[in-house]
Amino acid sequence: MTQTPFVSSEIATQPDLWRQVSAGFAQYGGALPRAGLRVAAVGCGTSWFMAMAYAALREDLGQGETDAFAGSEFPAGRAYDVVVVISRSGTTTEVLDLIRGTDLPTVAITATPGSPIVDLADQTIMLDFADEQSVVQTRFATTTLALLRASLGQDLTQAAADAETALTVDVDELAKLEQVTYVGTRWTVGLAHEAGLKQREAASAWTEAYPAMDYRHGPIAIAQPGRGVWIFGEPPAGLVDDVTATGATIVHHAALDPMASLVVAQRVAVAKALALGLNPDQPRSLSRSVILG
Repeated sequence: MTQTPFVSSEIATQPDLWRQVSAGFAQYGGALPRAGLRVAAVGCGTSWFMAMAYAALREDLGQGETDAFAGSEFPAGRAYDVVVVISRSGTTTEVLDLIRGTDLPTVAITATPGSPIVDLADQTIMLDFADEQSVVQTRFATTTLALLRASLGQDLTQAAADAETALTVDVDELAKLEQVTYVGTRWTVGLAHEAGLKQREAASAWTEAYPAMDYRHGPIAIAQPGRGVWIFGEPPAGLVDDVTATGATIVHHAALDPMASLVVAQRVAVAKALALGLNPDQPRSLSRSVILG
C-alpha cells in the first residue's frame, strides 16, 4: 500500500477512546447488568472474543455468573437475567436471529445508528464514535471492552496510559516471526483469541490461541526458533521455561495492561500485512458484516 491504512489510524485512537468511555460511563452504565444478575454475553468473531473476556472478568470480580457464546451457539431455553449482545455493524445475521428468537431482556452494544439491532434490542448502547472504516476491527472492540470493564468497577486510567506506550513499541522484529501462538488465562484468553484473529485477518498468517495451561497439552509441539509464543497476563508457573527450551521467542508485556498488549498485537498484524504487500483494511474473503441470505 502507498498510503497509511485506515486501521493504523484507528489503532492509534484507542487510548483516548478508552478514557472517553471510562469518563462518560454514567451515560451508558444504566443499561449494563448490575452485580448479582445472571448474564450471557454474545457476539461473532472479534465481538465473541470481547464477550469471552467480559464474562470471565465479571465472574472473577464476583459480580455474578456470566457465560459467553458465539451468536450461533446460544443455548435456547437457558435462563438469564439479561443478554449482552455485541455487534459493531448491528447487522450480523446470527445475533439478530438470536434477539428475534429470545424472550430474555437484551442489551446491544453497536457502532451503527439505524442498524436493525437498534430496533430489535430492548436497550442499545451506541458507540458510533468508535466505529471504523477498516473491515478489521480494533478500536470498537477494545472500546467496548473498556466500557464493560468500567461497568465492573475497574479504573482504566493505567490501561489507557499503557496503550499509549503500546503505540511506541517497535513491532518490526515481531512481524517477522513465522508463526505465533497466543495464550492467556481467564479473561485474557479472549484477548489471545482476538490477537490471533487479527493476524489471520490482516496478514493471512498462521496463528493459534489457547488457554495458557492447555498450551502444553499438544500445541507446544509446533514451537521452535523463528516462531513465537505471546503471553497475555501472568504466565502459569513453568510455562516460560518450557517455551524457552523450544527456542521459540517469548512475547510478554508484563508491565502493560493486557488490553495494551493487544494493541501491540494489532500493530504487529498490520506491519506483517504491509510487509507482505497486503491491504489490512480489506482482507480477502471478508466484509464488514456477515449477512446470510
